[in-house]
Amino acid sequence: MKTIVTARHLELTEALRNYAEEKVSKFDRFLSNISEARIILTVEKNVHKAEVLLNANGMQILAESSTTEIYSAIDDVIDKLEKKIMKYKGKLTSYRKGENKTAAAVESAAPFDEGGRIIKHKRFDFKPMTPEEASLQMELLAKNFFIFTNAISGEINVIYKRNDGNYGLIEPLK
Repeated sequence: MKTIVTARHLELTEALRNYAEEKVSKFDRFLSNISEARIILTVEKNVHKAEVLLNANGMQILAESSTTEIYSAIDDVIDKLEKKIMKYKGKLTSYRKGENKTAAAVESAAPFDEGGRIIKHKRFDFKPMTPEEASLQMELLAKNFFIFTNAISGEINVIYKRNDGNYGLIEPLK
């Protein structure tokens, strides 16, 4: 696993780097296919923030934590990441067994607000996946929506979390 440690507004000592790398390296036991781990340590005023992004076989798992001390922020983010990985592995097992397979409802997209402007631009590769895998990826990233290439239809789809806790799936018309 390739580990990248970045510090913002904070001096990255060798002890801090080793501590963070040692904590993240334990995830090799849980997921053998982790290709990269990005650790971002930030200090803003008196708030210390630790953020970890794991890339594992096309899936991304993100966790972040803010505390008053950087080492406790690292410990806290590792605990959150461990819970997410266990949840991910549990869902993978249940998907393989054929459990929890429900069809998501198709919803129409909200109209675009013309008063706003684009302030951030991202590009990334789409890994073909099922809507169930996309909903899992969305949960692992702690986002409200996720864009993916549907492995069944080959089309670009959007899955999003509804206010009632269920998921919606947006598919293009042919």
